Formats: sequence, C-alpha cells, structure tokens
Amino acid sequence: DTARDIAYVGGIDLCHSRRDDADHRGDPQALKLAQEYGATPPWHDIQAAISGPAVYDVETVFRERWQDPTPLNRSPINVLTDHLESLDRSPDPLPEQQPPPPAVDGGTHAVQLLRTYPDLRLGRDYDFAHGGERSVARGYRKAIANARQMIYVEDQYLWGARIGDVFTRALRENKGLHVIAVVPIHPDKEGFSRTAQLLGRRLAMREMLAAAPDRVAVYGIENHAGTPVYVHAKTCIVDDTWATIGSDNFNRRSWTHDSELSAAIIDLADDAAYARDLRLTLAAEHLDRTGTLEDCVDPHGMFAAYADSAAELDRWHANGRVDERPAGRLRRLGPPRIGPLKRALAAIPYRVVHDPDGRPRSIRGTDRF
Repeated sequence: DTARDIAYVGGIDLCHSRRDDADHRGDPQALKLAQEYGATPPWHDIQAAISGPAVYDVETVFRERWQDPTPLNRSPINVLTDHLESLDRSPDPLPEQQPPPPAVDGGTHAVQLLRTYPDLRLGRDYDFAHGGERSVARGYRKAIANARQMIYVEDQYLWGARIGDVFTRALRENKGLHVIAVVPIHPDKEGFSRTAQLLGRRLAMREMLAAAPDRVAVYGIENHAGTPVYVHAKTCIVDDTWATIGSDNFNRRSWTHDSELSAAIIDLADDAAYARDLRLTLAAEHLDRTGTLEDCVDPHGMFAAYADSAAELDRWHANGRVDERPAGRLRRLGPPRIGPLKRALAAIPYRVVHDPDGRPRSIRGTDRF
C-alpha cells in the first residue's frame, strides 16, 4: 500500500552522536567533536517526513544513486583493499518501483526536490545529471532574490564570499529585508581545519554585515548547562512562504561539489501556515518559550526578540554567570577574528579542500550555477 509510504529528507545521519532532542543534552553514544562541545556533544538537526506523490520522487533519487556505477570512494588504497578482500562493489538489485502514492487527503503542501551533483570531468558523468546538477543553488538564488521581509536560515556552514553575495544583493535591493542565521558557535574541527572553516564564515558574514549591519543577525545556540549546541540543521525559510529542509549547506561545496538533496515546500492552503509554523517552532525552542509567541508572528518582531534574548544571555555570561540564568539559548556571533598570516595560510586549503568548486570549468569564476 503506497499510501503508507514515507520518505525522509534532511540533515539527520543514521549514526552515533545524532540521537538528541530539543533539550540538547547530547547522544550518550557520542562521536568525538571539537572539545568545546564536551563528551556528549549537543546536536541540533531538522528532518522532513514526506507523504504522498513526492515520495516517488525521493525514491527515484535513491534508485539513481544506488544504481550509479560511480564508486563511493576512489582512493587507490580502498580500491586495492576491496580487491584483495574480493569485495563485491556492484549494487544488489532493487525491487520494482511502485507507482507514486496517492495525494494525501486534505494535503496542501507542494514539494519540489532540489539536488546537487558535481561535474565529474575526465570523461565521467552521471546518467541522470549530465554535467552535474545545481538546482539547489538555483532554487536558493531565486527565492532569496525575491525575498521581501525575512530570510531565516539554520545551517551547519555559512561560508564564502560567493554565498554572502547572494544575500547581499537581496539586502541592498530590498531595504525592508532582514536575515537571521543560526550556525554552530564553534566549528566541529580543531587545528588548521578550524581556521579554514572560520575563514569561510568570515568571508560570508563580513559581506552580509557590510551591506546591512542592522538587518543581519547571526547566532549560535547553547543548552541550559551553557554547553554549545552543534547546529547540523539545513533549513531556509523565506517570507513565511517557501521553506527548505535537506542535506545541503550554504557554501560552494554543497551548491556545486557534493551530492545533496533538499525538499522545497510551499503551502497552497489559504492560510499558508507551513513555513510560518516551522519558523515559530524553531523560535519557541531557541527562546525557551512554552507559551505565547505573539511577538514573533511578525518576522520583524522575531528579529527583535532574538536580539533581545541573545543580548540578555550574553550579559549573563559577561557578568560571570552568577545570577539565575535567563531564558533562551541564543548567543550573538560576529565575524571570526583571524590574523592576516593565518588567513593567508588558510586561503588555499579553504578554497581547494573545504569549499571546492564542482561546476564545469566553463562557468567557474562566474556567478552562474
């Protein structure tokens, strides 16, 4: 009965460290993260459960990837090890795909899948994405360019001048537009990889804040014990109309180089509540609200509520955490401070390793996707 089928799209990997909830105490079966996150790193993520005809589209993407002959890992060492162990690298056959599930009774959500696949080059290609696919980037650029009130982002990464420029253009053209971004307080890596990640964030944030310093706010979150929460969510809400949940991040790597899948959702009902309700659900968690959110229904009111809550919690930390902890989990973040020498040393690893460009060579260095 395909009517019972559910497809899940989002950032939650089926592995240790991901089993957390809104209290953000962390997964007891934890994998090591940067030391600031402690022994059981708190984890914030978002996943969409999809029913109805769009399940067929998600399954089609899965089947394409399952049957794709491109190896998951091209490391010569891994290839040799698999050969010596006589590992069968061919995919097992899948059962025949069933027709799309029927529309959900009373359903009002239109779902579009957005994908990223790189240009493989060297004579290699995807049968289902010739020259790669960059519909994730195109979808975001179009939605952000048409934003008028609020762009709300929760993302593991917010990297790069090219990504910052997408927001900057919209901010300059629409003087009433505000942007809120919730990202990790600290990168997940330590050592030199951390510097490269911070450089990417610095490039994006400096450009956005220079364009509209009073209309852009970037936050991290912590739990009630004061431990930073690692933000692994990947969601974007534009004007309470268009919302995405998926695997992609706001960086060039996710938009051009990696394999990504996201669901863009528009509510066709008269009250069009889906995107707004998602935004308010996240606001309730980050503001520690169990009651009213009347001041946050208007997106600009939520911009002010986030700023006030973060300022109060930041003051509490600055005063030595001696009094009762105020409600809320938001901490205000500015562009990372990185000295000139470290920036210079991190520039090439950032561009080549951490945030590579997977577009065809003919459009690299341009703003085309």
